[in-house]
Amino acid sequence: MIYTGKTKFAGIMGVSVSHSRSPRLHGYWLERYGIDGAYLPLAVSEERIGQAIRALPALGFAGCNVTVPHKEKALAAVDNMEEMARRIGAVNTIVVEQDGSLTGSNTDAYGFMANLRDCVGEWRDDQAVLVLGAGGAARAILIGLLEAGVPALRLTNRTRSRAEALADELAAGIEVVAWDARSDAVGGCGLVVNTTTLGMVGKEPLEVSLDALDDEAVVADIVYVPLETALLSTARARGLRCVDGLGMLLHQARPGFAAWFGCEPEVDEGLRNFVLADLVP
Repeated sequence: MIYTGKTKFAGIMGVSVSHSRSPRLHGYWLERYGIDGAYLPLAVSEERIGQAIRALPALGFAGCNVTVPHKEKALAAVDNMEEMARRIGAVNTIVVEQDGSLTGSNTDAYGFMANLRDCVGEWRDDQAVLVLGAGGAARAILIGLLEAGVPALRLTNRTRSRAEALADELAAGIEVVAWDARSDAVGGCGLVVNTTTLGMVGKEPLEVSLDALDDEAVVADIVYVPLETALLSTARARGLRCVDGLGMLLHQARPGFAAWFGCEPEVDEGLRNFVLADLVP
């Protein structure tokens, strides 16, 4: 690829970025829309992440994504922070403004909710939602669901204290459920979301009964390797609507791409198939 003096640059910063799908994803959009741009994997140590972020304007970058373990440290490196990033407590997208200042945002909640709407359209958002897991992804998804007006949220985690700490921090009346009671907790839910690593390649499967769900319920899993987890297979066997984890990855990338390259990208079957081709367990 030949870069010109007008090429727009963005990238992803992480300690290890060789396995990131983001360059493939953004590269697809750059080619599809004929944009003179590049999206680069940028390996940055934990000690230098602040320095690397602050160097973006001087290097002529339009911005970058930030992945683990840098998302929390990026909060202190930006000049301005969108409210969603503040609430989630992590930055995954940085935009270099025209004056050279840095604006941090977090698009994980947006990515989950956009993927949910894209996959199932209308769902029973007047019913409770059960979220399994209490990590960073769970936090973002809970905030997205709260903003969507979900009337009742249930949270369960193998380490109960982590779930209690997250529920207390969000201060939104979230009900913490014992991990051993997770199968009972699905009763009356319109949506069940797995945010744990259970079911991922190399991990134990997530064991939870879906028998108490009604036929209109939705089951979502943010794991995308494998794309069809045991949880989703069980849900499909029951005739329930399912949401896999790949769409969240694709949708969360859209706001950053639009800000950096001036084009609103589309998440479609062509993009899914292109990224899927690289998902080799």
